Amino acid sequence: MRLRHIEVFNAIMRTGSVSAAARTLNVTQPAVSRTLQHAELQLGFALFARTAGRLQPTPEALALHPHIERLFDQLDDVQRLAAGLKAGRGVLRVLTVPSLGHEIFPRAMQLFRARHPDVLVQHQALHTPQIISALVLQEADVGYTLHAASHPALAQERLAERRLMCVAPKGMLDAATLQGQAVELPALAGLPLIALDGRDPLGMVLEHALGEQAAPLVPVVTVQTYHVALALAQHGMGVALVDGCTAASADRTRVDVLPVVPAITTGVHALRAAQRAQPLTVRAFTRSLQQALQQVGAA
Repeated sequence: MRLRHIEVFNAIMRTGSVSAAARTLNVTQPAVSRTLQHAELQLGFALFARTAGRLQPTPEALALHPHIERLFDQLDDVQRLAAGLKAGRGVLRVLTVPSLGHEIFPRAMQLFRARHPDVLVQHQALHTPQIISALVLQEADVGYTLHAASHPALAQERLAERRLMCVAPKGMLDAATLQGQAVELPALAGLPLIALDGRDPLGMVLEHALGEQAAPLVPVVTVQTYHVALALAQHGMGVALVDGCTAASADRTRVDVLPVVPAITTGVHALRAAQRAQPLTVRAFTRSLQQALQQVGAA
């Protein structure tokens, strides 16, 4: 499919008709019809069937459409980048795991903007496998995760360590535990647990640690995102065991936050493509994020 074929196909999929697609593209209806016919001829299969006077996408069209939507998203990124370059602004594409997005990334942005006010930062919150994939495909400049990434195409730097924290609704932990200012996993036996997905690296560590307890903890829900675990704890659903970056944004009027002993830690890592020179802006943002981690650690 040529780019014009893709543009017409996408317009028809979005509007539902040739006439509406023509208005969207600011061309004539016959021009859209001819382009669609040419696309179908090149592909060797129909993209639309006419049913009761309306166009219905074929199964092949439905299979193609998600990939074409992603292509248009990438074209939008190119247009934004070009606009930034025209305006004399640099662009930095930053990815973080959701846990860094609530407290750490905003602080890092404040620090970075103070030093580099002319750089446009494009941020996305993704899970670690998605961040790795985007960096390998060079769809981003730098990514920040809570776990090391073993990939030959990526270079990584360990920025900080954060302890596993227990977040419990007010009144759920006993007075002795609160006075001790730390919590051992056996002390949580019998309490409702908000568990992390066992496929998550921290979830796997927790699953192993909890499996060694004589009195097992009972999960009431399993989640994939640490901030969902935090939100559930703040709504009284149970005890959440999350990383220190997530715990930093906890509402202390609703929950008690204590470190787990013995200490279980997770690292904060900066990831980038190994074969590309590291731009000054990437180094600067990494230092800003490291400084933000230090601020939160000292809070």
